[in-house]
Amino acid sequence: METTPSDTVPHPSDAPPAGEPAATEQAAPNPGSAVAVYRPPYLFLAVVAVVSLAADLLTKAWAERRLDGAGAFHPVELIPGHLDFVLAKNRGGAWGLLQDTPESVRRPFFLVVSFLAIAFIVSLYRRLAPNQRALRWGLPLVLGGALGNLIDRIRYSHVIDFIHAHMKWGGRDHSWPTFNVADIAICVGVGLMALDMFGGGKEKSKPSDVP
Repeated sequence: METTPSDTVPHPSDAPPAGEPAATEQAAPNPGSAVAVYRPPYLFLAVVAVVSLAADLLTKAWAERRLDGAGAFHPVELIPGHLDFVLAKNRGGAWGLLQDTPESVRRPFFLVVSFLAIAFIVSLYRRLAPNQRALRWGLPLVLGGALGNLIDRIRYSHVIDFIHAHMKWGGRDHSWPTFNVADIAICVGVGLMALDMFGGGKEKSKPSDVP
């Protein structure tokens, strides 16, 4: 059967109703229009972590020389009655966790926990969204602090602490557990991570956001 020109011309009644797309408009997706995958800046992770680590190791080296020179005990009072530099060798964790546990159990435990924490931090950093700025700072700080305390445990089987905060209240001197720069970096980093978590940074992110 021969086709006439009128057979190929669409009739006005064949048009789709208003508001509905025509079938011919369903084009194949354009590969060039795909949204680029966000890659967090690993150089930023390395720089912040290294700076935190260096600050921790340098201050610990100073504390060992200044506060424990030749076996003598030399505390430094910064704010009378509130803040001192006093050398302490913490064989346990925070608040003396596992302080009295045998060395054969305590050291492997903290080494494994430290390595797992570092692996978790790096893995979490890889999944950062573009606008998670608090988490972007928090993770490198925690990483640097964790590395600082890990190096101490590898070298000495204990962590060097030297910052002693305390205050008198109710007729007694209440002391906060002695800490170091690595602990400060970890606490600040965890605080930033919590801020990102409760602020819902990842849920608010969009593909078009820029870091």
